[in-house]
Amino acid sequence: MELILKQDVDNLGFKDDIVTVKNGYGRNFLIPQGQAIMATPSAKKVLAETLKQRAFKEKSVIEEAEKEAEKIKVLDIKITSKAGTGATAGDKLFGSVTSMDLANALKNEGVEVDKKYISIVGGNIKRLGQYDANIRLHREVTVDITFEVIAES
Repeated sequence: MELILKQDVDNLGFKDDIVTVKNGYGRNFLIPQGQAIMATPSAKKVLAETLKQRAFKEKSVIEEAEKEAEKIKVLDIKITSKAGTGATAGDKLFGSVTSMDLANALKNEGVEVDKKYISIVGGNIKRLGQYDANIRLHREVTVDITFEVIAES
């Protein structure tokens, strides 16, 4: 079943993508939730025209996202977190560091990024050290950053 996505769907595609899914997933979930519409020939023509008009406007948005990506690349981000002390605790954290913590650290540096666009490689962090994350600023602009989790003193 071919569908046109009306919004971003995790692990499937972005808004206005034409995707092929199983009939049940499309009929029973995506369409009733308002996340997609059937990809009929007339809907495809409307989509093509919309994308053509949006491409011109999108160019400036992409350039802005690339400038933001350059700003993020040069940042040296350190996130402080409570960590265990003593021989048995080692470098374990109390709790974990998530994409929300990274979003707050970026906000403190003057860069506003929504936490849902940040994915930390390996999931939540439970130990001190250096980690990598991927930030999606635009459908065509992503930036990989390295940050460090240090113990709170």
